[in-house]
Amino acid sequence: MAEPIRTTCPYCGVGCGVLATPQADGSVSVAGDPEHPANFGRLCSKGSALAETISLDGRQLYPMINGVRASWSDALDVAAERLRGIIAEHGPDAVALYGSGQLLTEDYYVANKLMKGFIGTANIDTNSRLCMASSVAGHKRAFGADTVPGTYEDLELADLVVLVGSNLGWCHPVLYQRLLAAREARPDLRIVVIDPRRTNCAETADLHLPIAPDGDVALFSGLFAHLANAGVFDTRYIADHTSGISDALDAAEDWTISRVAEATGLSTADVAMFFDMFTATDKVVSVYSQGVNQSTSGTDKVNAILNCHLATGRIGRPGMGPFSVTGQPNAMGGREVGGLANMLAAHMEFDDADRVARFWDAPAIATKPGLKAVDMFDAIGDGRIKAVWIMATNPVVSLPDADAARKALADCNTVIVSDMFATTDTARMADIFLPAAGWGEKSGTVTNSERRISRQRAFRPLPGEARPDWWIICQIAKRLGFSGFDYSSPAEIFAEHAELSGFENRGSRDFDISALADRDYETLAPAQWPVPRTGRGATRFFGSGGFFTPDGKARILPLAPPPPKDRGPGQLIINTGRVRDHWHTMTRTGRTPRLSAHYAEPFAEIHPDDAERLSIRRTQLVRLENAYGTAIVRALVTDRQQKGSIFVPMHWTGETALTGRVNALLGPFTDPVSGQPALKMGRASATPVDVALYGFLASRRKPDVSALGYWAIAPALEGWRAEIALFERPDDIQALARAILRLPEDAQLTTSLDARTGRINLVRFDGDRLDCALYLSPDPVLAARQWVVEQLAATYDAPLARAQVLSGRPGADQPDPGPLVCSCFGVGANQIANAVIDGGCASVADIGNVLQAGTNCGSCRTEIGRIIDAHRLAAAE
Repeated sequence: MAEPIRTTCPYCGVGCGVLATPQADGSVSVAGDPEHPANFGRLCSKGSALAETISLDGRQLYPMINGVRASWSDALDVAAERLRGIIAEHGPDAVALYGSGQLLTEDYYVANKLMKGFIGTANIDTNSRLCMASSVAGHKRAFGADTVPGTYEDLELADLVVLVGSNLGWCHPVLYQRLLAAREARPDLRIVVIDPRRTNCAETADLHLPIAPDGDVALFSGLFAHLANAGVFDTRYIADHTSGISDALDAAEDWTISRVAEATGLSTADVAMFFDMFTATDKVVSVYSQGVNQSTSGTDKVNAILNCHLATGRIGRPGMGPFSVTGQPNAMGGREVGGLANMLAAHMEFDDADRVARFWDAPAIATKPGLKAVDMFDAIGDGRIKAVWIMATNPVVSLPDADAARKALADCNTVIVSDMFATTDTARMADIFLPAAGWGEKSGTVTNSERRISRQRAFRPLPGEARPDWWIICQIAKRLGFSGFDYSSPAEIFAEHAELSGFENRGSRDFDISALADRDYETLAPAQWPVPRTGRGATRFFGSGGFFTPDGKARILPLAPPPPKDRGPGQLIINTGRVRDHWHTMTRTGRTPRLSAHYAEPFAEIHPDDAERLSIRRTQLVRLENAYGTAIVRALVTDRQQKGSIFVPMHWTGETALTGRVNALLGPFTDPVSGQPALKMGRASATPVDVALYGFLASRRKPDVSALGYWAIAPALEGWRAEIALFERPDDIQALARAILRLPEDAQLTTSLDARTGRINLVRFDGDRLDCALYLSPDPVLAARQWVVEQLAATYDAPLARAQVLSGRPGADQPDPGPLVCSCFGVGANQIANAVIDGGCASVADIGNVLQAGTNCGSCRTEIGRIIDAHRLAAAE
């Protein structure tokens, strides 16, 4: 058996170590790396399924020009010629590059070097603008540098952990399990969750504050004033290491508990309890993420949190400090190399342009910031930017006002896309498509949320003509006539990047990994920066001051909470985010059946009172609409959602659902400091959709749903599954079924019609195998979906079994697992319920012992607990 390759997960910012072991049959087994300090062997459901996402099915393995196959030489020549011509005629600011937190640091480095150092424009931004820009801006305002002060260990050492706008249990599940394990070992550790939704984290918290959208500045301004009045400010730390305390206190002094409660929608009792917990606890860690960052006041939210930690001196010491957790695997690495439009490499500013130019021997260094993501696509739309190169991201789905982003690319003179798949919503807009290598095929480094650099290593050969992104960038650079891009490996790029971090640094900048420049790249172990050439790097920053401002002191800022925003008549606030088992726009996770089974279609969580007021029934389709666009999604009626708001995941694309691109509904409103869009604060009306027939299908072939009014499609075991809807009843159901299921006209379909309910079920067997099944109903279909999907892999020789498939329900001899709860072990809700009812399981631990559910990543444990509680309550009644 081959030796396992140590690599790093390509999903969230936790940066989990992975052991990938190639098998004799060409497959790969994946396990957590027990020696990696981020995860110590644990993986979440997405990481556990990595081996299922590396199939070459659907991969684009050769370059294309205008949709026609081309050689690498021709594609690179055409791309370079178009860029050269546009720069010559319109100047360097007429071109742009839009990158991704999925790029490796070496890719990011050469992209930034090409654009800012040699083409001479800072029009290089990244989808990290959509997730971390407000944290960057807040850090720089307070600390003088984009420095994350703490470590993961601090969450385990704290006595109070505050999760602010962070559904850590689903978005960073391995880190959340580390926190829960610490609380189990130390029951005095308390968790507070500040989130408009009652997430799974909220259900396991000691206190949940269901804050009104954008109420965070008011809450933390009130906390700041309360800390001052309680006398817990660290006066020595303030005097020695900060400035601005007086103005900050003046701005916050009127934010009493009652005023905070009114502004945040919280009860005065809950506000007082939170303030008292924070006041009385020395070791506090405040973890924040997209619920803070993705706002027009995101930077102020960050600084409101930082103010509380700075004024109490609760920063930079074990078990205390503010902690921004990044959404993407290499958002931090991108920041290190200057991947954002408003910074240069190695955490340098444009004031340092001469220094960077000298190091690079760069002929045309950019001296001013470029356009940030939303402004960049505005400039593409109005023609100021005439060529854009998009790498490893899908802005036609992920940007706000996504339909405008799609139109901008459609009208752009030259669109170059480097990606693994040519079928994404963005890649379909490419004039030139360049096939990029993916995870497991390329080598480089990534930096996680605690500043830890880890290697990603290749364990598969490059497929077809796919090439690493750094190679593609360097080939374009050389065709543009630039020197300094003759790298033969990512190791050479990393060494240069490390050298630049220490170049004329002498402790003036936080980012210094110059000691790694001479290390053996192939055996490089995870390393937390800074790693200077002499001495030991700091594990934590700022415990004894040492800020990167001109006077060495942190800035405590005066802040004004934003006024409440009117939703508009009849509108709901749209809060977007992630589900447990999917990643961003599902380019990878959408290709594995088990990750698609938990939520197989786009949905909107809506409070029961809002649903009743709007005449929206459970599982009905609902139309969300405003001036920017329209989406049709499934209604998920739940009291976990606040009144007046809805939650809609951001994952679904034009590939996976006809009308699920929720960011098409979000206006291009940004934080004035960071440029980060307010992806949590859209507004739309919600109305029930008039549906003639709902449908669910399972098929061994990919169905043709293109003519339907609604569809959402996902892979299934040995086939496909889809939710569909027809807005008009067809005259010929059989003909419709054949068209959807791609059957010949003479194909025999066994049909069941219930005249009373109007339900129609159609199935076809091919010998002893189920070929396809389609269930139609005037109401949302009640078929046992997971069981039906599993029948595609079964064999049938008994008429009774075939009749059960036709009914869409199993008999007693074939238990229905129910909707998937545990993706890691494929355990359904009915299996868990049976283990409670018949097996005597009374706890989540009992379920784990019997079914294994909840024993890997743990992100399903809250759902398991709900099922146990529901049956315990039913038994008591």
